[in-house]
Amino acid sequence: MIKRVLVTGGAGFIGSHIVADLCEKGYEPIVLDNFSNSSPKIIPVLEKICSKKLELVQIDIKDKEKLFNFFKSASVDAVIHLAAYKAVGESVEKPLKYYENNISGLVNLLLAMQEHKVKNFIFSSSATVYGDAKVVPIPENSPISAANPYGRTKLMSEEILKDTAFSDKDLSIIALRYFNPIGAHKSADIGELPSGIPNNLFPYIAQVALGKLPHLNVFGNDYDTPDGTCIRDYIHILDIASGHTAALEKIASGFKGFDVYNLGTGIGYSVLDIVNAFKKASGIDLPVKPAARRAGDVPRSCANPDKANKELNWKAKYNLEEMCKDGWAWYKKHPEGFV
Repeated sequence: MIKRVLVTGGAGFIGSHIVADLCEKGYEPIVLDNFSNSSPKIIPVLEKICSKKLELVQIDIKDKEKLFNFFKSASVDAVIHLAAYKAVGESVEKPLKYYENNISGLVNLLLAMQEHKVKNFIFSSSATVYGDAKVVPIPENSPISAANPYGRTKLMSEEILKDTAFSDKDLSIIALRYFNPIGAHKSADIGELPSGIPNNLFPYIAQVALGKLPHLNVFGNDYDTPDGTCIRDYIHILDIASGHTAALEKIASGFKGFDVYNLGTGIGYSVLDIVNAFKKASGIDLPVKPAARRAGDVPRSCANPDKANKELNWKAKYNLEEMCKDGWAWYKKHPEGFV
């Protein structure tokens, strides 16, 4: 029986929503985070949402000794692993930082699990592994590649997990390839907290709406798409969170080995679609300026979610209007984040 679930990176944007979903569904999450890209102030907020005291472990997964000591003293039934660096631009500038944290950290975690016979593992992967896919919507059996060190860490991690599962037939490992999570918890008390100028579209839009940035740069308006801007599969963070509990349920039902699933809606929205949906949700007119294309951006990236729909009994249920409404509610309520 899976009850106690360690969530590495559990204080981050995605991790905090997974912790809330686990609590709601009767699991006992353990939050592991070093707060390098999150705030400890989220913990009392999460405890209020979960209506319970949370077990918090402040460890850096690169610290093998502390990680092993934690597993020695803790009872863990499953691990959901999200503790990874994720900024594409930074990964190009500092590749060793990404390989050390994302790869060495994963290996440390797997070794600790092996030592203490923890057999259930869910990995936070990414749609970036599909590169410039030839078939869109993208199925899981599409060729995979990476155009930057961040993407390569996800590719390598999946290979490591595949090899590890092959070596131990008692392991249950599922990799979830996220598309583009946006939105926030319905309480509007947890949401995305980027530091500096955001890399992702929705937080960038919100910063413009809050008056913190002068305008939205639209990187490329001459792509082969209906309005010339890039198309992505945006998915509500609550749907991403519920995908993890669906994967835990598959593991609990007896699944062994390694498998991958897309978490997406199957619907593609352009940059301008998101801008217009946000304007409608917020009532704020956003100044938009065209800018040069960014290196590495693909014209279209959209999930084929059929496999997760069938095998995980999971389906994204929130629409774009709800994503924008909930995301804006968070930024409006907490314009400075956790203060």
